[in-house]
Amino acid sequence: MVDKFQVVVGIPSYNESETIGHVVEMAGAGLDKYFPGFKSVIVNCDNCSPDGTRDAFLAADVPQGIRKQYISTPEGVQGKGNNFLNLFRFGSEVDARILVAVDADLRSITPEWIKYLGYPVKDGHDFVTPLYSRHQFDGTITNHFCYPLVYALMGVDIRQPIGGDFAFSPRLCTHWLGQEWNEKNRNYGVDIFMSLNALSGDFRVCQTDLGAKIHNVSAPKLNRMFEEVVYTLFSILIENRSRWLSAKPNSIDDPERDDEAQAVQCYGPNDCDAEMADISLDIIKLKKDCRQEYIKYYDIVKKYLSVYAFKIINDNMEMDQYDIDTMLWTHIVYRFLYLFDGASEEQKMEIINALKPLYFARSITFDYQTYSYSISFAEEEIKKQAMAFLSQKPYLAGLYSSNGMNML
Repeated sequence: MVDKFQVVVGIPSYNESETIGHVVEMAGAGLDKYFPGFKSVIVNCDNCSPDGTRDAFLAADVPQGIRKQYISTPEGVQGKGNNFLNLFRFGSEVDARILVAVDADLRSITPEWIKYLGYPVKDGHDFVTPLYSRHQFDGTITNHFCYPLVYALMGVDIRQPIGGDFAFSPRLCTHWLGQEWNEKNRNYGVDIFMSLNALSGDFRVCQTDLGAKIHNVSAPKLNRMFEEVVYTLFSILIENRSRWLSAKPNSIDDPERDDEAQAVQCYGPNDCDAEMADISLDIIKLKKDCRQEYIKYYDIVKKYLSVYAFKIINDNMEMDQYDIDTMLWTHIVYRFLYLFDGASEEQKMEIINALKPLYFARSITFDYQTYSYSISFAEEEIKKQAMAFLSQKPYLAGLYSSNGMNML
């Protein structure tokens, strides 16, 4: 007979032996302090890590009465989404009332994170997304793709839809298990898969302030993460196109026009100005990588961009000076989203690949724009970019209309 647990904290991992022990100890302290009287378990959902993650997890100290359990995918089966699938299935088997998921590489997690994530579910929310104080060089896929598109097309102001640290109800867990799972969302696409399905299913969503997020940071990535996140993002947005295509465009004569996405309730200590670790950026390497990817995908970039947009991009690359402003970026992303809709599988991957150097160029532009300013200034610029995506929805609608003009 399977033991039953009321609160489950899941830690997806792959090769996180150096940091997972700290995460387990903080989670255990949080469960002990903020969920007394609840039967709780910490579950490591792993990918058969060869670096000793399992041993580090099992060796971590937790208060008496809190259980630990290690679950792994079969040897050779990897992917963050597969770890989440195991967590969802485990939560269903044990009849969990509250499920929390935190990254295994966190250095800034405190016991309070378990409270701030778990309490909103206890209060009736189905999905809790994180709100962090993050360095502007961190979270570039979030800043330039996921946040603005969720803001503009799903109409909800969720700042970190792929933050990695979430909480959710068993009802939403069951909903996710009932969705179609593919190679992309079984891997890095799982975070945006979770967020978009929660929003499109009209589940009760909120954010919770976790302060600074300090973890293993990397510069903009060209590996599977970028491909799987953007592919999943575009695919699910297209599945919900009737939601955003049918929305009435803003009108100057409409007193109820919607110029901003819907805000959601926010929990936590409101500490998003918390200090964080400094992040260095090798801008020379970033520009080199950008140019290499542009040369590699030159033909398909030229194929999918309009003549006007291609001229700007090509001039940027030739001069090694990047000025992909917000308006140009919104039109590029919307054009590629439109072209992705109905494309063959081969064409979809071409579109994703063509976006890679453009994403780098936009990131470099933003880094130059904000590197000498405060985090709060950078956040304002990111919010303005999201609002620009919302303001340009008529352009996207025009692409779908037989009479719409392709301005780029």
